[in-house]
Amino acid sequence: MMDQRKSRRYQIQLPLRVLRRGTAPFFAQGQTCNLSSHGVLFTSDRAMAVGERIEFVIRWPCAGSRDEPMDLYCLGKVLRVTSGPDPGSFSIAATLDRHAFVRLRE
Repeated sequence: MMDQRKSRRYQIQLPLRVLRRGTAPFFAQGQTCNLSSHGVLFTSDRAMAVGERIEFVIRWPCAGSRDEPMDLYCLGKVLRVTSGPDPGSFSIAATLDRHAFVRLRE
Protein backbone atom coordinates (compact mmCIF):
# COMPACT_ATOMS: atom_id res chain seq x y z
CA MET A 1 0.00 0.00 0.00
CA MET A 2 1.42 3.37 -1.03
CA ASP A 3 1.46 6.31 1.40
CA GLN A 4 -0.46 9.18 -0.22
CA ARG A 5 0.37 11.92 2.27
CA LYS A 6 1.36 15.29 0.82
CA SER A 7 4.20 15.92 3.25
CA ARG A 8 6.59 14.08 5.51
CA ARG A 9 5.45 13.27 9.04
CA TYR A 10 7.81 13.77 11.96
CA GLN A 11 7.47 11.58 15.06
CA ILE A 12 7.45 14.14 17.85
CA GLN A 13 5.78 14.08 21.26
CA LEU A 14 4.90 17.52 22.59
CA PRO A 15 2.20 18.75 25.02
CA LEU A 16 -0.94 20.03 23.30
CA ARG A 17 -4.08 21.91 24.37
CA VAL A 18 -7.30 21.88 22.33
CA LEU A 19 -9.88 24.66 22.46
CA ARG A 20 -13.31 24.89 20.94
CA ARG A 21 -15.24 28.13 21.13
CA GLY A 22 -18.86 28.81 20.28
CA THR A 23 -22.11 27.40 21.62
CA ALA A 24 -20.50 24.30 23.18
CA PRO A 25 -16.99 25.37 24.21
CA PHE A 26 -14.54 22.90 25.75
CA PHE A 27 -10.90 22.47 26.68
CA ALA A 28 -8.87 19.27 26.32
CA GLN A 29 -5.27 18.25 26.86
CA GLY A 30 -3.12 15.79 24.99
CA GLN A 31 0.17 15.05 23.31
CA THR A 32 1.27 15.02 19.69
CA CYS A 33 2.25 11.68 18.12
CA ASN A 34 3.38 13.02 14.76
CA LEU A 35 3.29 16.29 12.90
CA SER A 36 3.62 17.51 9.31
CA SER A 37 3.13 20.82 7.55
CA HIS A 38 -0.47 19.80 6.73
CA GLY A 39 -1.65 17.85 9.78
CA VAL A 40 -1.17 16.38 13.22
CA LEU A 41 -1.98 13.13 14.99
CA PHE A 42 -2.44 13.53 18.74
CA THR A 43 -3.87 11.78 21.76
CA SER A 44 -6.45 13.53 23.89
CA ASP A 45 -8.41 13.01 27.07
CA ARG A 46 -11.58 14.01 25.20
CA ALA A 47 -13.32 12.77 22.03
CA MET A 48 -14.08 15.22 19.22
CA ALA A 49 -16.46 15.03 16.28
CA VAL A 50 -15.17 14.38 12.78
CA GLY A 51 -15.49 17.59 10.76
CA GLU A 52 -15.32 19.77 13.87
CA ARG A 53 -13.20 22.95 13.65
CA ILE A 54 -10.70 23.20 16.50
CA GLU A 55 -7.96 25.48 17.79
CA PHE A 56 -4.94 23.74 19.24
CA VAL A 57 -1.75 24.95 20.86
CA ILE A 58 1.46 22.91 20.83
CA ARG A 59 4.16 23.80 23.37
CA TRP A 60 7.33 24.11 21.29
CA PRO A 61 10.71 23.23 22.83
CA CYS A 62 13.27 25.96 23.46
CA ALA A 63 16.73 25.74 21.95
CA GLY A 64 18.56 26.94 25.07
CA SER A 65 17.89 27.48 28.74
CA ARG A 66 17.77 31.28 28.33
CA ASP A 67 15.27 31.19 25.45
CA GLU A 68 11.67 32.08 26.16
CA PRO A 69 9.11 29.30 25.59
CA MET A 70 7.04 29.32 22.41
CA ASP A 71 3.64 27.96 21.48
CA LEU A 72 2.57 26.88 18.01
CA TYR A 73 -1.02 28.16 17.71
CA CYS A 74 -3.01 26.21 15.07
CA LEU A 75 -6.44 26.09 13.45
CA GLY A 76 -7.65 22.87 11.90
CA LYS A 77 -10.42 20.34 11.36
CA VAL A 78 -10.83 16.88 12.90
CA LEU A 79 -10.44 14.18 10.23
CA ARG A 80 -10.46 10.94 12.24
CA VAL A 81 -11.09 9.80 15.84
CA THR A 82 -10.20 6.34 17.20
CA SER A 83 -9.60 4.79 20.61
CA GLY A 84 -6.30 5.89 22.06
CA PRO A 85 -3.46 3.84 23.51
CA ASP A 86 -4.66 4.31 27.10
CA PRO A 87 -8.13 3.64 28.56
CA GLY A 88 -10.26 6.77 28.20
CA SER A 89 -7.94 8.36 25.64
CA PHE A 90 -8.55 9.10 21.97
CA SER A 91 -6.27 9.31 18.92
CA ILE A 92 -7.26 12.26 16.75
CA ALA A 93 -6.05 13.22 13.28
CA ALA A 94 -6.58 16.85 12.32
CA THR A 95 -5.61 19.19 9.53
CA LEU A 96 -3.20 22.02 10.20
CA ASP A 97 -4.88 24.76 8.14
CA ARG A 98 -3.29 27.84 9.73
CA HIS A 99 -0.52 28.23 12.27
CA ALA A 100 1.67 30.83 13.94
CA PHE A 101 4.41 30.74 16.55
CA VAL A 102 3.68 32.82 19.62
CA ARG A 103 6.47 33.66 22.09
CA LEU A 104 5.41 33.43 25.73
CA ARG A 105 6.76 35.31 28.69
CA GLU A 106 6.78 33.37 31.96
